[in-house]
Amino acid sequence: MKPASIKDIAQALGVSIGTVDRALHNRSDISPATRARVLKKAEQLGYRPNLAARSLKLNRRLHIGAYFPEQIASFFDLLRSGVCAASSASIGLNVDLAFRSFPRLDVGDVELLSADASRRFGGILITPGNPSRIEPALRTLARRGVAIICVASDAPRSERLASVAIDAYASGAIAADLFSRTIFKTGHLATITGKLTTLDHAEKLRGFAANLALYAPHLTLLPAIESHESPQEAHRQAVALLSRSPRPLGIYVSTANSLPVLHALEEVNLLGKVQVITTDIFPELVPYIESGSVFATLNQRPFSQGKTAFELLVRYLVDGSVPKPVTSLAPDIVLRSNLALFVNP
Repeated sequence: MKPASIKDIAQALGVSIGTVDRALHNRSDISPATRARVLKKAEQLGYRPNLAARSLKLNRRLHIGAYFPEQIASFFDLLRSGVCAASSASIGLNVDLAFRSFPRLDVGDVELLSADASRRFGGILITPGNPSRIEPALRTLARRGVAIICVASDAPRSERLASVAIDAYASGAIAADLFSRTIFKTGHLATITGKLTTLDHAEKLRGFAANLALYAPHLTLLPAIESHESPQEAHRQAVALLSRSPRPLGIYVSTANSLPVLHALEEVNLLGKVQVITTDIFPELVPYIESGSVFATLNQRPFSQGKTAFELLVRYLVDGSVPKPVTSLAPDIVLRSNLALFVNP
């Protein structure tokens, strides 16, 4: 169907096009009641502003910086692809998009922001690794008028405009629910995460622990293992975990850094004997799901996260459309039975 226009809204309400324009763009000379009527009707009709036309009319060029880690590439490369796809689809918009990379979460991000102080981005997308460390830098940018959208994790006290991420608490809760329905012996479970100063990682653990206690009181959660998004550290920690007693009945890897854990299980001949739930879906993980060595993976939909965040930022920069503070995406539950839907979309 053809998208609704300002004229369609005006005709539906029996008001002038000028009245609709003032309401949609939050201009003066319109009553709050009329503005509310216009906004409600615009939503009902599925109105979407023509951002390209508005950008050209304003003769504006948008300068956007996208700050993401290099590790873990299986996640962040897809997130970048989502940003690129949204940027490519913005036909007619004058956008300068610059990707800026730092080694991994909470390593090099604050320093890169400081080095880029003179770049004068109108808006940035960023994955914050440690809110307490990065929030002062983001707050400074926000007070200079830079629109900030956090992606894949959040820094809620940074005065950022919005955040786009998977529902991390729900991801952890789903993992706990799956274990509770498949492991009936009394024993221990382990979690291997990135770094618990990252809000996304902390929320997954919180959801996992709370729901494990609720659904599976016969399973005891061991202290969380932080791999710091390092494959070498994840492998070392997994080997140490599997050499200890009691050996866990299951392992929840709550970041995309799961391959080193699976390699450790292979090395000690426990692959397929310890139940594993991982995070995200990428080519190297597929054979483990097909064989049943990985029971399930919870896909964080990085492509959708990047695409959504870019679109929200552009709408704000062009049209002043303020997004809701938090956009939470539902995780995909990927099993052997529905794997083909995700590897052959």
